[in-house]
Amino acid sequence: MKTIPLFAILTIALFSCKKNNNDNAGNHRLADSSMVLTRGMYLWNKYIPANFNARQYGDPNELMEAIREYSKEPGFSSPVDRWSFAMLKSEWDDLSSGIGGDFGLNVFFLSTDDLRVSYVEKQSPAGKAGIQRSWRIHKINNLSNITTASANAVVQAVYQSNSGTFTFSRPTGADTTITLKAASYQERPLLLDSIYTTNSTKTGYFVFNSFLGDTNQIKNEIARVFNRFDNENVQDVIVDLRYNGGGYVLLQTLLANYLVPVAGNNGVMLTEQFNDDNAQFDETIRFTKKGTLNLNRLFVIVSQQTASASELLINSLKPYMNVQLIGPSRTHGKPVGFFPLPVYDWYIFPVSFRTVNKNGEGSYFNGMSLNHQVMDGLDKPWGDAQENCLASALQFIKTGAYARVGARISGAVIEENTRLGATKFKGAIEMK
Repeated sequence: MKTIPLFAILTIALFSCKKNNNDNAGNHRLADSSMVLTRGMYLWNKYIPANFNARQYGDPNELMEAIREYSKEPGFSSPVDRWSFAMLKSEWDDLSSGIGGDFGLNVFFLSTDDLRVSYVEKQSPAGKAGIQRSWRIHKINNLSNITTASANAVVQAVYQSNSGTFTFSRPTGADTTITLKAASYQERPLLLDSIYTTNSTKTGYFVFNSFLGDTNQIKNEIARVFNRFDNENVQDVIVDLRYNGGGYVLLQTLLANYLVPVAGNNGVMLTEQFNDDNAQFDETIRFTKKGTLNLNRLFVIVSQQTASASELLINSLKPYMNVQLIGPSRTHGKPVGFFPLPVYDWYIFPVSFRTVNKNGEGSYFNGMSLNHQVMDGLDKPWGDAQENCLASALQFIKTGAYARVGARISGAVIEENTRLGATKFKGAIEMK
C-alpha cells in the first residue's frame, strides 16, 4: 500500500513541533503549516491563488471552509467541494473510533409536522432508555409545535444539548416522556441483519449506518453477517445505507469484496486519483472475493444522507452487477476523499483524491439517481417487511417490478432532513 507523499510527511514533521509561546505567532504557524499541506494535497490546488492569505482565518476549520470555493470541476458551474474541514485531534479520535457523546438519538421528518426517531444507538442514553425507531416526537423541552420550520431548534435540542426532555408517541401504548442526559458511548454501526423468504428463495438484509468506528468490531460483524447469509443460501441481498455518510475506505473495500460476484474477483474495484502534483501516487484497488455469495444484482436503500464511502461502494459494484437504488431521494454526491493530516493539535482534511470505478465513472457530485423513489418508512421499525423502502425491494424480488407509489416525500421535508442530517460526518477516509 502506498504512503502519502514524502513532502507531506516532512512538512508534518517540520511544522508539528512545539508552538511559539506568543499566541499570535503560534496562530500564524498553525495557519502557515495548514496552508503548506493544503497547497500540496488539495485536489484542486492549482486554483488556489498565490496570494491567498491563510492567516486571516480564525482556525484551521475556517481555512478549510475558505478553500472550498476553488474547487473547479469540469461540467459544474459552481464549486463542488462541500466537505474540506479541520478538527481538533481529540475530537477526531472520538469521532473516527465511533465514540459518541450525545443522546444517541437521531431524528427526521416523516412529513412537515411529523418528527420521528430515525435510529438510536443501542449503547447510548436513548438506547438504554428503550427509545426506538418510528416513535413520533410530540414535544422537546418547551417546543410543542414541531414542524419543518423549527428544524434549527430541533438540531440544537437533539444534537447540541447536554440534557433534554422528550414526549414520544409509541406505536402501542400511551405517550411517554423521557429525560435524557448526554453521555459517552460506543457506536455500533451495523444495526440489524435479517433474512426473508421471497417466493422460494431467501433474501438477506442488513442496516449499516457508518464506516467509522471500532474497525475490528465492524470487520467481525461484517464477517458474521455474510457467514449467516452463506449458511442460509441467500440469493438476493438488500443493503440499507440510507443514513450512512461514509468513513474508512478499508471497510468499504471489505464489504465490496463480500458483495461482488465471483466473476469480479481480481477486477478493478476503484482507482484513487490525486492532483497533478501527486499523480504518481494514483492507485488502483482490485477485488478480492470473500464468501460464497454469487449475486447478479444488489438492492441498496439510499437517501440524501448516503455519502462518500457508501457511494463509493455503489459505484465500485455497478460495472459488475445490476445495482438498484431505492429511497426518498438521490444520494449526497461525494466522489472524493481525504486523509487526516496532523498540524499541531489539529487534523486538517482538505479533499485530496477522487475515486472512479472500473469504467472511469465517478463524477457524481450531484448525487446518484434512484431506480425507484419511495418515502423513508420512518413510521416502521427496522426490519419491518412493510417499511416503505424494504417493502419496495422485497416486492421487486418477488414480482420483478416495483409497486406503484402513492405519496412521495415533499421537497420541504427533504430540505429540512438534509439540515438535520448535516450533523453527521460525510467522508471517505484513507489511512495510508
